[in-house]
Amino acid sequence: MSKQFIFSSESVGEGHPDKVCDTISDAVLDACLAQDKSSRVACECYAKSNVVVVGGEITTHAQLDFTAIARQAIRDIGYVNDDDLFHADKVFVMNIVTRQSPDIAQGVDARAAEGKKKAEQGAGDQGLMFGYACNETPELMPAPIMFAHRLGRQLTQIRKTGKVKWLRPDAKSQVSVEYVDHRPVRIANVVVSTQHTDAVDHAEIERFIVANVIRKVLPKNLLTRDTTYLINPTGRFVVGGPQGDTGLTGRKIIVDSYGGMGRHGGGCFSGKDPSKVDRSAAYMGRYVAKNIVAAGLADRCEIQFAYAIGYPDPVSVAVDTFGTGAVSDEKLTAAVCRVFSFKPADIVKQLNLLRPIYTKTTNYGHFGKVDPELTWERTDKTAALKRALK
Repeated sequence: MSKQFIFSSESVGEGHPDKVCDTISDAVLDACLAQDKSSRVACECYAKSNVVVVGGEITTHAQLDFTAIARQAIRDIGYVNDDDLFHADKVFVMNIVTRQSPDIAQGVDARAAEGKKKAEQGAGDQGLMFGYACNETPELMPAPIMFAHRLGRQLTQIRKTGKVKWLRPDAKSQVSVEYVDHRPVRIANVVVSTQHTDAVDHAEIERFIVANVIRKVLPKNLLTRDTTYLINPTGRFVVGGPQGDTGLTGRKIIVDSYGGMGRHGGGCFSGKDPSKVDRSAAYMGRYVAKNIVAAGLADRCEIQFAYAIGYPDPVSVAVDTFGTGAVSDEKLTAAVCRVFSFKPADIVKQLNLLRPIYTKTTNYGHFGKVDPELTWERTDKTAALKRALK
């Protein structure tokens, strides 16, 4: 029996208040790793009006100027207009960062400790992580989230040329895709909201976004006469960014991952060094799932694994191919465990994660980007997976 449904995913622009905070948090992380690869970083930010609060736990030999890092991140986003209350050169930055708890540190460190089961590096926290891939797009990602990211990236590129004077940094996008038997057949509706100056009318914004953003980046064969375009549907979006709303690190985790098509374990990514399995194991999950799909072993694949704090081995590993696998999920799970190691130290080594690469991940998704530095997007384990199944 044919199955038909519409699935929606959203993305947000660099100037969205939550993404401002993610950007600052990842900029702090990269600044730490650039000077000290052994840095332990859990950095979170809060932004409202003209205030940024940088908090968390950081243990590092790096010399950091939190105010300078925050201001540069805000400047790169584009909050530099004279009418911005939240302005790179005027924002007040409050620093309430402390060192990592010694109780957590002894669980993560590769050393023996009383009550610790093994002397190996352990997970920085308990938790569950998911990885996902599917063959709907060239990036092996779900179509709705990739389309939403394309809109946001195009809008940002146009804004940063400076040629469209009325565009401002805050923006959101959303795409609803109709599926038949789990294959995308058309785009049902597109939502784009962009902050703008007071000098432009709604009709001009609507014409510009449809012609220069939507029609430029979305597949023409999926846009039909019935596709609905909702551009700045409130009619006005002049007050934006942290002036109009509150920002907080880690509040856009579904935007960061699979747009809801693949599950998320709940932990955010930004501002965390790779000893935190919330981030590194989620990247590992994407690596595994993408290689499974790239190898032709499934059309869709989700992997879940979970950890106990201070313990190196995952407490569970499970692969689900939703009935699309070339072999049983049990055989595929066994093959995955032969090819990949899920110990935190091994994940960091396999994916070469102790590098200042994380500002590249912050905006428009941590997955699906074409960049050789983002090692979890490689498909270099397809042959090994096939051999492990023989």
